[in-house]
Amino acid sequence: MGAGHSHRATSDSDADPVSVGTTARTVLLAGLGISLFATLIALVVWWPPSDVAERAAESGGAAGQFAAPGVTFPSGEIVSVSEPCPGLGLPDGSGCSELQVQVEGEDKPVAVQVPPEVLDSGIGKGDHVELLRTPTPEAENGEEASYSYFATERNGTLIWLTLFFVVVVVSIARWRGVFAIFGLAFGGLVVWWWMLPALLDGSPGVGVALTSAAAIMFVVLYTTHGFSLRTSTALAGTLVGIVLTAGIGVIAIGDAHLTGISDESGAILSTFGALDFQALLGCALVIAGLGVLNDVTITQASAVWELRSVSPHASRGEVFASAMRIGRDHIASTIYTIVFAYVGTALILLMLLRVYDRPLIDLLSTEQLAEEVIRTLVTSVGLVLAVPITTGLATLVASPARPD
Repeated sequence: MGAGHSHRATSDSDADPVSVGTTARTVLLAGLGISLFATLIALVVWWPPSDVAERAAESGGAAGQFAAPGVTFPSGEIVSVSEPCPGLGLPDGSGCSELQVQVEGEDKPVAVQVPPEVLDSGIGKGDHVELLRTPTPEAENGEEASYSYFATERNGTLIWLTLFFVVVVVSIARWRGVFAIFGLAFGGLVVWWWMLPALLDGSPGVGVALTSAAAIMFVVLYTTHGFSLRTSTALAGTLVGIVLTAGIGVIAIGDAHLTGISDESGAILSTFGALDFQALLGCALVIAGLGVLNDVTITQASAVWELRSVSPHASRGEVFASAMRIGRDHIASTIYTIVFAYVGTALILLMLLRVYDRPLIDLLSTEQLAEEVIRTLVTSVGLVLAVPITTGLATLVASPARPD
């Protein structure tokens, strides 16, 4: 196809213009325009009501209530910590694993029993904990409420670690890092304020996943990498990869007869109205593969642009073959990333399954392990297919230069 206007890629290292095929550019931008329009329509159609969480909690009955009426969660400072005393109290010694906590509004510290692992975590005097305060119908021993341990306050650690993360990203990536953090924040807002309420409202899980992923990618890619045909090509490859991941995931989930309820959280959520947990699992597959999918597509688009910049007269086949050699290396390293990321997050579950006296092939059929294996394989297939698709799109857009 013929070359249109010369387009200068927006990478910091780019200095040479890249010839752009007019037809390919028109088709690419038209396709992205249609995708954006469909995304906006889906956002409006599946926009959840503001009180969807409250409705879901009410439909869940007792399970939908985070705490009983009158229960509060005050925080307090630890003034003393007792040492575990095996042989007393409970068999594991937890009967005397006790904290003395000074709660605001109380005249004297309150005694709170905690599991031994809480003491083993290194908690001590001066740390803050969150307690569960349960009012009693009648005063017992001069007390109007009972206290129990709920959680250790970790806000301080989360704040300094977040600030450290921001400083490191911005100091090294500079403006690109700032835009990346903005994109991350935007993605979190879409997930928390639209995707989760839409799912609780009963909207189709795969449709919500595709809409959320598309909305996030439109903003994240353009804010992080700039408005250019290179970024648009990566976005198109990402959207195609998302659709393929969703389709393969739906087929695999149905064929494996997965329920989508693999732990206690799923069992509790099943009381919150008529939710399609297989569709929710399909949504999880799409979101799980979104980050690595974006990584490979932007890399392949950049590779094609760089190759075209240094070899403006090379044929599309030559550029495609060179870019795919880069893509194959990236595929291998990305698959390692996906697998090891799962092993890290599911280490306790894997250790538990390891001690079972059953063959591994039998354990693979359990709901928890089969769900994660399918999640890993589906997202891996999606990103592998996205590599040649994005590379092909990029080589069509970045056309050979016309002879002078």
